[in-house]
Amino acid sequence: MFARCGKSLVIVALVLMTGAHWAVLQTVAWTAMLASNLRTHSLTEAMADTFDGKHPCCLCRAIAAAKKSEPKSAATTPALKFEYPPITFKPALFPPAQFEFLSQPDTFAEPLPHKPPLPPPRSFFV
Repeated sequence: MFARCGKSLVIVALVLMTGAHWAVLQTVAWTAMLASNLRTHSLTEAMADTFDGKHPCCLCRAIAAAKKSEPKSAATTPALKFEYPPITFKPALFPPAQFEFLSQPDTFAEPLPHKPPLPPPRSFFV
């Protein structure tokens, strides 16, 4: 019981941290807009009015305002680059003293010595 609740809380926290809740809300808003536009317009006009950005619904405006007012997290700061000291020597790779190629087995199937029976055998359930 507690493990399931804990996993659910972790999933909710990850969704909120990544901002996926805005994508879900925007999808709901677009679906509602498309459904209401389909009542009065054809499919192409309804799609154009829904996704052109010139006709936002009240939910789309609320989502845009909430995204702008949301504080930026510190996680978006650029990461530090690791700098390694220059190598003073040039590494060299040497082959082994004894080297031999291993033969590969033939992986192709052998041809059948005879042709399959005609007509083909019937299956069990036919």
